[in-house]
Amino acid sequence: MYDFHTHTIFSDGELLPAELIHRAAVLGYQTLGITDHADRSNITSLVRALEPMRETARTYGIRLLVGVEITHVPPGEIALLAREARDNGADIVIVHGETTMEPVAPGTNAAACACPDVDILAHPGFISFADARLARDNQVALEITARGGHNRTNGHVVCVAREEQCLMAVNSDTHAPSDLMTMPERMQVARGAGLTEMESTSILSGKNLPFL
Repeated sequence: MYDFHTHTIFSDGELLPAELIHRAAVLGYQTLGITDHADRSNITSLVRALEPMRETARTYGIRLLVGVEITHVPPGEIALLAREARDNGADIVIVHGETTMEPVAPGTNAAACACPDVDILAHPGFISFADARLARDNQVALEITARGGHNRTNGHVVCVAREEQCLMAVNSDTHAPSDLMTMPERMQVARGAGLTEMESTSILSGKNLPFL
């Protein structure tokens, strides 16, 4: 059980990191990424603020991935910010993709998929085949999301990712306690996006993801 895309009170989430970690542990998660929204103003402070939570997570039996979600920045800043997050100790770097729900800057998907320091492109909307090929070549996983609205294009993402043989990850994009999913709910998101049972089982295991 993993979820790489969650938010706390450090951005627009509702929970303290400790409560988010504990609730995930109760549901049976082994790995949790806390990836609050980041730009130039807070990317370093976010990573440093979460560092002490590693011990809390271990106490609850959770492997914590300290991370960020680079959000609504100019595409030209993505590689710079991803490297800054890495240099300050981030385990996982997510980029807020070109969801159809928000006015994300065109070129965000391409910049994220071309960056070796990015692990996941979140809710990438109508991602192009060309960008998906960049993601494959740089081992950037494309997100299948449970988040309402963002999940409208999950079927398209699966079709493109399957064609280009991209890595995929199923995430909740948790902001509230009710957003965390059980294993059956995670499977429903995967199957509902068009993945076969075999594909879903493989993707939900996370075994092929390089950052695990």
